[in-house]
Amino acid sequence: MKTLVHLAGVTALCASGALVAALTGATSAPPGDAKFDAAQISKGAELAAIGNCGTCHTAEGGKPFAGGRPLSAPFGTIYSTNITPDPDTGIGRWTEAEFVRAMHDGVDREGHALYPAFPYDHFTKVSDEDVKAIYAFVMTRDAVRVPRPRNDLTFPANFRSSLRAWRALYFRTGRFEPDAAKSAQWNRGAYLAEGLGHCGACHTPRNVLGAEKLSNAYGGGEAERWLAPAMNEASPAPAPWTADAIFGYLRYGFDARHGIAAGPMVDVVQNLANVPEADVRAIAVYIADHMNRPAREAKPNDESDTLAQLQESSAVPGTGRDAVPIRDKDAGSNMGATLFEGACATCHYSGSGLQSTKPVPLALTTSVNAPDPRNLIHIVQSGLGPASGERGAMMPGFAAELTDDQIVAVVSYVRERFSRQPPWHDVVAQLQAIRKRR
Repeated sequence: MKTLVHLAGVTALCASGALVAALTGATSAPPGDAKFDAAQISKGAELAAIGNCGTCHTAEGGKPFAGGRPLSAPFGTIYSTNITPDPDTGIGRWTEAEFVRAMHDGVDREGHALYPAFPYDHFTKVSDEDVKAIYAFVMTRDAVRVPRPRNDLTFPANFRSSLRAWRALYFRTGRFEPDAAKSAQWNRGAYLAEGLGHCGACHTPRNVLGAEKLSNAYGGGEAERWLAPAMNEASPAPAPWTADAIFGYLRYGFDARHGIAAGPMVDVVQNLANVPEADVRAIAVYIADHMNRPAREAKPNDESDTLAQLQESSAVPGTGRDAVPIRDKDAGSNMGATLFEGACATCHYSGSGLQSTKPVPLALTTSVNAPDPRNLIHIVQSGLGPASGERGAMMPGFAAELTDDQIVAVVSYVRERFSRQPPWHDVVAQLQAIRKRR
């Protein structure tokens, strides 16, 4: 989300009412005489999980949904609002109709335009029934009194009146309309991805005013300083994304032919682990179709075939069907090669001249094949790991062990050695930009 910015993260809410209460401490009675059905609240929890509510509206170390999370924008910083039912600092005085209007029309109780850091250009597609379920959910969370910090924006973004032009140019209201030529599953996936999931908010490039370039939908964007890779025919992934592969990645945070979820996608996976499986599969079918690849069921031996091709091409570069060649060992700088052998090869190289397939072949990962090095820099600096309290693969971060020159060297080396794509020439600049924006 952006102001001209946006965030990719989504909240780790849960599908069942009991688990929701355990995670949020959430069973406060709604304000006034409002009463909500338990089934509606549970449905709202699932929808809020798909719709990013918790991550964006929870500050680091703060109470759930109490707002205060800083959202970096080209024109300054926007702080997320408190959406607990506190009557003074939250939305406790909001009626259901006012909440629906905010989601669909992007205006607050007084009719003031909201900044598009709140992705109402996507939420406008959500049905009234689903928005009302989300209202039931948030209005039954614990009320938390937390005033929102004042936005720190430069001219002209510090004047809400400037949003009139943005809205006139880029905002179109209207609910999702199914495609009669597509299946019910495809349409369900499209409804969730284009509406509450607002996938394009991260994975579509934006213009200088922060609006999505819809002519290049899913052509790749940015999320929290990470590259959100293209999810169309421009996808940098060497192995095709099938519906099954996308489902596994979204549901479990891992696919053997693409890699491990990192950065903002960790929150997405935590979230989607607790919504109905059918909804995650529907999103996968829609995205796979959007990538101009058939939304087919993967064959049982697809993974082993792909890895076999990788190993074959490692031994004899350029051979094998759809082979992913591994470049000569001398590629890249001597410093990068030395660092890789000392810090990375134990896990990422088998020692037999073949690239290791545990935990994931580097040549297949999107981060190594992406158009710029941002994601690989983040991973080298911060590592990878499962969510707190969960089991999974772990890679340590090297921010404290490697100098900037060493990070540049090893990132450049990995790209040159394990990708058939051209070398990156902006590693230094990207590292400096990441350092500056932290």
